[in-house]
Amino acid sequence: MTELERVIAVARGDEPADIVLRGGQVFDVITGDMIAGDVAVCGDRIAGFGAPYEGGEIIDVKGLILVPGFIDTHLHIESSLVTPYEFDRCVGPRGVTTAICDPHEIANVVGVKGIEYFLEASAHTLMDIRVQLSSCVPSTEMETAGARIGAEDLSRLRDHPRVIGLAEFMNYPGVIHRDPGAMAKLHAFEGRHIDGHAPLLSGRDLNAYVAAGIRTEHEATSAAEAREKLQKGMRVLIREGSVSKDMRALAEILNDYTSAYCCLCTDDRNPLDIAEQGHLDHMIRSLIGLGCSPRAVYRAASLSGAEAFGLKDRGQIAPGKRADIVAVDSLDRCSAQMVMAGGVVLSDDAFARRTIVAPVGRASVKARAVTAEDFRSGGNQDHTDVIGIIEGKIITAHLRETIPIVDGDKRPDLARDLVKIAVLERHGLNGNMATGFVKGFGLTAGAIGSTVCHDHHNIAVVGADYADMALAANRLGEIEGGFVVVRDGAILAELALPVAGLMSLQPYEAVRDELIPLREAAKSLGVTLHEPFLQLAFLALPVIPSLKITDRGLVDVERFEIIS
Repeated sequence: MTELERVIAVARGDEPADIVLRGGQVFDVITGDMIAGDVAVCGDRIAGFGAPYEGGEIIDVKGLILVPGFIDTHLHIESSLVTPYEFDRCVGPRGVTTAICDPHEIANVVGVKGIEYFLEASAHTLMDIRVQLSSCVPSTEMETAGARIGAEDLSRLRDHPRVIGLAEFMNYPGVIHRDPGAMAKLHAFEGRHIDGHAPLLSGRDLNAYVAAGIRTEHEATSAAEAREKLQKGMRVLIREGSVSKDMRALAEILNDYTSAYCCLCTDDRNPLDIAEQGHLDHMIRSLIGLGCSPRAVYRAASLSGAEAFGLKDRGQIAPGKRADIVAVDSLDRCSAQMVMAGGVVLSDDAFARRTIVAPVGRASVKARAVTAEDFRSGGNQDHTDVIGIIEGKIITAHLRETIPIVDGDKRPDLARDLVKIAVLERHGLNGNMATGFVKGFGLTAGAIGSTVCHDHHNIAVVGADYADMALAANRLGEIEGGFVVVRDGAILAELALPVAGLMSLQPYEAVRDELIPLREAAKSLGVTLHEPFLQLAFLALPVIPSLKITDRGLVDVERFEIIS
């Protein structure tokens, strides 16, 4: 009997199922109905539901509600600070059964072999990790990344069975002005899924961007922006990460009509926030709490994501669909009591049986040693461009402050919350270093350093003291990258991320626990931000308005040019 014949036989009750979920109710994300009866699982498929079934294993889900597995429609697993395997173990038990990832963080460090690592690892995780090929490595020509990926490199991976399409196209000026490099990538993926990245784009420029065949986008930060993107044929991915928090602003657009074209994503979320708040389960609870209908929210978390990315085999508890099922205590609390991914119940034993692929990207921090003197910055005028942090957003304000030049240097002004920021090239290519000013950390002493520095992942350091900034930068080279907090010449806390300077080799629980003293050490410097490390990382991303900094200097993102 073939697999197809067997699933039909099980559905009809002619053959016993492998697993039967008994005693719960199925929540249908299309009609909103609650349907009583067994759910029969045959291999990795749902054979039938809503009727009595027998099977080799009976799982009691009495009193629970069965909903489709959650789909994170856009994220960078590297930003969880752990490997794909630990990410699987961290968020799978919370109900995430499909993750659509863009490994452009590791790709910006080690190139195509970073993408290949994710493709190989994804074949062995319990959740289904699908890969979108990183479209912009580097994201622009205004930074130094560790690698460069062209259309030919992407085309070689295009037909891999775990590849969905082309990942977020961040170089939106390249699209709308028909840059040859951008066009080559768009042509290579014409007719396939192309993911978007167009913050604040509107009007005819948005028309041009969508006309390029870009169909999904996660950068809307207001209801008005999201509504225009929906109107122009884009599916809006509502985002709630550790830094990028757009869910509350976009909740008003999510209803039973629009939910077919809205999805949920986290983009970048660390293990401590996952432990304290949750992942997509946190978004589901929060959106229902904000007044969105459960049908709209659970549909956006499952079926809408499946439809948006062409995954026709999942997103609903229905015959023939992939057996991705979450048993929750109630729709509004969304606390997963049992999770099944592809017919496998996520348990410690199941995670232990996975094949582990060795990571790539060790010893990737090759920055030159720096001294306190390297952080001086002069100029011939005291009018100064300053990056203004907007907490909960990765967009920034472009501020202009008067900072006097004293002995040839513009110094931090702690009374005005004006501290130094520097980006140091760490791939061993040119030794570039740029300095600037940032407002919004609340820093009153010491320094914070990181190699998680989107998307080029050079070393980013912010500080009130130059010697501490130098110590932080140099220490990151010694530990193969990560996070470090320094004060008065002493290292207060650190987290080593030796896999490409982005991911730990430790279990996610250990990373979660190490983030606690890091956060406390940052607070001891006066930092007021909830997530200072990822907030720092996004200050170096030159495709998000308005003012950013790379190893080549301050970037006016509105004009898409380096400020001389």
